[in-house]
Amino acid sequence: MANIKSAKKRVKVNQAKAANNKARNTALKTAIKKANTAIEANAEDKDAVVREAIKKIDQAADKHLIHKNCAARKKSNLVTKLNKA
Repeated sequence: MANIKSAKKRVKVNQAKAANNKARNTALKTAIKKANTAIEANAEDKDAVVREAIKKIDQAADKHLIHKNCAARKKSNLVTKLNKA
């Protein structure tokens, strides 16, 4: 453990940020999986589920969890699958 006060604070802050990032990443992956499942099952609410997943992807990109091009690719893949279904 660090001895300097600022280093102790950095450890705490980094742990908090890591927990937030993990929660956001988990929510993002879950939303994408739900959207893919809804598309494959041809659910009635698949449009709403895909829209929610796209919202989560945009939020992740805004928080720099994923790169903006990665976000664009994920959204494109979802919409392409939705249009084919």
